[in-house]
Amino acid sequence: MNQKGILLESGTNELEVVEFTIGANKFGINVIKVKEILLPVPVTRIPHSHPSVEGIMDIRGEVVPVVDVAHMLGFPPSEQPAHDKFILSEFNQTRIVFHVHTVTQIHRISWGDIEKPDKMYQGLETQVNGVVKVNDEMVLLLDFEQMIANIHPESTIQKDQIKRLGERQRMNKQVLIAEDSALLRAMLEETLHEAGYENVTAFENGKEALDYLLQLDTTEKQIEEYFQLVITDIEMPQMDGHHLTKRIKEEDSLKGLPVIIFSSLITDDLRHKGELVGADAQISKPEIASLVEHMDRLVL
Repeated sequence: MNQKGILLESGTNELEVVEFTIGANKFGINVIKVKEILLPVPVTRIPHSHPSVEGIMDIRGEVVPVVDVAHMLGFPPSEQPAHDKFILSEFNQTRIVFHVHTVTQIHRISWGDIEKPDKMYQGLETQVNGVVKVNDEMVLLLDFEQMIANIHPESTIQKDQIKRLGERQRMNKQVLIAEDSALLRAMLEETLHEAGYENVTAFENGKEALDYLLQLDTTEKQIEEYFQLVITDIEMPQMDGHHLTKRIKEEDSLKGLPVIIFSSLITDDLRHKGELVGADAQISKPEIASLVEHMDRLVL
């Protein structure tokens, strides 16, 4: 799979999505998360595992867990398992294989065309973080981080990580958060409160966050009198974190605002994308202690 096109650009508010199917339903995964598409290979079952964990797979000497996406979503198994595909992915500094039914094509789309799902998706709203119309058909973008958190809760934000940081005076600092996952947004707010950052304003995508910042009256006040820091995810409907960061750094009234990108997509290969748009720091989820340490460095 050629990732060259998407990797050369940053801040365009676009992404490439690998379309795959579960039964007759079309889903998508950000191509940045995809390392390889694998043909059916032996899966070794492991005892007492989560019901959606199919087992483990040996990929060139590396043992990787395999998640059955159909089971995770409550859909029936494949009717032609011999033709199924396996998507080797990497995010949150972890490699995971997702068992799907077919892999069809790659679409280049704008985050602006992606809508946030609501309760009309009958229970999938907690596992789908975006819906986009492609060739007159609906493609659901799955929230893979949430899926893995459901299987392995220890893989998400852990409040006890911040206890070692000790007491610090952070109460007077105003922090703006852009994070589309309601669960992670709530966990992040709660954890930052625990760390002493009690004044947090949260938005569910970059567009809402930017619109709010642009509405602030900076003719009499500097932006730093309203907020001292922005924390943003990357993958968000309407406006992603790279584009949000780029827009903040391009606005004369906002460019002095420090921005931390806190995302599962922070890897050595992709770190340059955040650097190109002017991010002041980039932290991989779920390293909450590292996030707080960088927040302290930038605002205390």
